[in-house]
Amino acid sequence: MPLRSDWSQRNCSMARGLDIFGDPWGMLVLREVFFGNGRFDAMKTRLQVADSVLTRRLSALVEAGLLSRQPYDDGGRTRHEYVLTAKGEDALPVLNAVVLWSEKHLQAPSEQAHVYIVHAACGQRTSSADTCTECGERLTVENTSWHSLTRSDEPIPLATAHKHTETTANRGQGGGEKGTGA
Repeated sequence: MPLRSDWSQRNCSMARGLDIFGDPWGMLVLREVFFGNGRFDAMKTRLQVADSVLTRRLSALVEAGLLSRQPYDDGGRTRHEYVLTAKGEDALPVLNAVVLWSEKHLQAPSEQAHVYIVHAACGQRTSSADTCTECGERLTVENTSWHSLTRSDEPIPLATAHKHTETTANRGQGGGEKGTGA
């Protein structure tokens, strides 16, 4: 069942993109997976979302090819976690742009309610969605961290499909657990 009208066949590129990125829950699910938080129960807790809503958004992101399901053993029971695909990794500048726009134009409800984009190679915050404004290098999931003040005192490297297991093992399921915000 579609979440809303299907815009996937529209003549406008923006309309087709909004067919995937126009849902706030879907964007927040992607945020969690970028933070290395791809297990259903951990996402549900972090997002404070109903099972049915999360299930529909995950299914839509898998169907759109941004996420894939990978099995893991949960003490004798096989379960699945969600990881980024190459197509999902390419969504990084979209999420970065939303963060940057929000930081610039929307007042945060507290001093902790900020997210910064950090280019890990030079260690500097950037004000561009796709390029480090300090050194000019292109931002990728491999060289970008997000510093969510509600999650961690330090920037958190982003998860990728090929390093999700290492990232999850190093950080735990929540990508830091200071609060329930970004």
